[in-house]
Formats: sequence, structure tokens, C-alpha cells
Amino acid sequence: MRLKILIVSLATASFALPAFAQKAVTQEDALSHYAQLVHANYTDSAASARSLKAAVDAFVKTPSAAGLIEARKRWRAAREWYGQTEAFRFYGGPIDGEDGPEGRMNGWPMDEAYVDSVEGSPNTGIINDRSVKLDAETLVALNEKDGEENISTGWHAIEFLLWGQDLRADGPGDRAWTDFVDGKSPNADRRRTYLQIVTDLLVSDLEDLTQAWTSGRKNYRADFVADPASLAKLISGLGALSRAELAGERMEVALDSQSQEDEHSCFSDNTHRDIVVNALGIRNVWRGEFQRTDGVLLKGPSLRALVATKDEALADKLDAQLSASVSAAEAIPAPFDQAILADTPGRAKVEATVVALKKQTETLAQATQVLGIKHLNTALPD
Repeated sequence: MRLKILIVSLATASFALPAFAQKAVTQEDALSHYAQLVHANYTDSAASARSLKAAVDAFVKTPSAAGLIEARKRWRAAREWYGQTEAFRFYGGPIDGEDGPEGRMNGWPMDEAYVDSVEGSPNTGIINDRSVKLDAETLVALNEKDGEENISTGWHAIEFLLWGQDLRADGPGDRAWTDFVDGKSPNADRRRTYLQIVTDLLVSDLEDLTQAWTSGRKNYRADFVADPASLAKLISGLGALSRAELAGERMEVALDSQSQEDEHSCFSDNTHRDIVVNALGIRNVWRGEFQRTDGVLLKGPSLRALVATKDEALADKLDAQLSASVSAAEAIPAPFDQAILADTPGRAKVEATVVALKKQTETLAQATQVLGIKHLNTALPD
């Protein structure tokens, strides 16, 4: 049975009025719909994280091989929704403002020995140091303490606990489920507790972000929609993700080093999907659309429509480039840590995606000027 795709639009429906009578998209329209899109994406991301939590809770209660496989499956599924939200970053919003949770949610690269035992060092990490209290406050305080690779919370701490080190060229890590069973592995009780704490923290942070973007409240969303300067912020966020973060930090650095240590989701070998959903998130914002977990397509006044009122050809060009970037990312073979190696077919696919992301960022800068914004800042915030 095919899933019907419903379209929710804030604009006047095109079937109700002839084309010449349709209301032109304004900046206010675009900002209002962007806020709705952000809220919807965080809502679905939080829901997928709660699904992950349910699997983690069941697994730590009764560890089993099947339970670990299910938790890994739900981690991958939840990353599909979170990755699209990264298009809402890099302008000091709720996710990565001064008190934002991004660093404890998605910090990387991760020194896995900071958290748990690794090959050759069976007693290392917070888990194996029973003098360290395991609670949310402690683990948050330890995140990035004394070094940015000292990641103790978030997606990649959970990932490491579920998969373990990736010591194979042909696949992800393969942590034994017995690592969570008393009597089978040292400090299994702390490993179970740790996994539950960091998963709960992730869910809580996503729910807080959802609240920050909920309509009808005195919150970040209300201030954002009311401020004309917000348009420049959201466009700069897209540019920073496209060029500096995705093409640069997440791909060019890895291409240069050819090291697994510079891979985003290195334990699960999920990096190729991280790249795809990041590129998709950028296109979502540009088009003012987001396909939700229930199949509904949320669609309304978009940045593309706003640019098209000034330069339709430029809007069409950028739209095509954004789709080309998504397609290029989808062509990157897994695992990413093998695709970045010299003289491999996969490396050319990664390089092509970098080129596509750079091209779209250049055109995004042109679109920014068309909207009367003099400069597009694509650098990462300090």
C-alpha cells in the first residue's frame, strides 16, 4: 500500500486562485514558515530519539544480541532526522548559542578511551574508573573537559557504546553484547548506566530544542520571527554548514588525512548517511519543505520563492545545484573511511560532493546579495 503524501502550505493554495492573483512571498512569510519547519524537524528528531531510548532501556534491562542490534538500528534511524536539523545551526540559535547543547549532543571527533576500554587499554575511561560518579551532571561537566576530543555525551558516545571501536576495513565496530552483562565484562553495570544516562540526556536536549521553536510562546521562535535580521542569520547558517562544516571539516579534512579519526560517525560507519542528510537539510530550508516521519510533506513560503521574486533564473540554478549535491552525497559508497583512501573509486565520489557543495555555496552567496544582504558569512563561529 502506498503512503499518501499530504501537503501542508501556509501560502494561498495554487488551485484556489489564478497564478496572477497569488500573493507574493514576503520575508515575513518565509521566516514564519522556516520556524514551523524547524519545529517540525526537531519534533520528529526528538520522537526518533525517544524510540532509541526505548530500545536502549530494554537492552540494558535484559542484555542480548538481538537487543543490541535493535538499539543500533534505532540509533541509525534517529540520525536520519537529527542530521537534517543541522541546517538550523551556526547563527547563535538555541542549538549552538552561548548556552546551547550542540557540543554535548554531537561533539566529535571522539577519543573513545576517554569513556571506555579500547584495544590494548582494558582499564581506561570513565566507565572503568569507579571513583567517577555516574550521573547526568557529572557526564555533562566532563564533556570536552581538558580537550575537545574528550567527548563524554551525545550521539557519538552512544554510538561508541553500541558499536565499540571500528577495527575492521569492511564494516563498523562489533562490540559484544556481553560487555553489558555482569560477570562477562568488567564494570558492565557502569556501562549499562552510562548508556542510559547519555541517551536520556540526548532526548532531553532535543525536547528542549523543540520547546524553543514551539509557536504561541515567549521563546526563541517568537523573537526570531519578529526580527528582520533573522533572514541573514538563517542563510549564513546554510552557508556555514555547506562550505565550512560539511565540505570542509567533515570531508576535506578526512580526504587530506585519510584517517578514520577524522570520520564523523566512525564507530557505526554511518558517515555516508550523515553527509546525505546534512545536504538534504540545506535543501529543505531552501525549498521550505520537510517530509515528516509520518510521510506528510510540510511545505510553505520558502527562501527559494523569496529569491525567485528578485531573480528566478538564479533561484532555479541554486535549486538544481542543491539537488546535485544531495545526489552526489548519495553516491558516496560505504564505508566512508575506505572511500577517502587514495586511488579508490570512492574517493572521487567524496571529492565530487565537496565540489558540488562549494558550487552551491557560491551561488547561495549570490542569492544573498539579491535579497539585499551584502555578505554571506560561511565561516564557522568561534
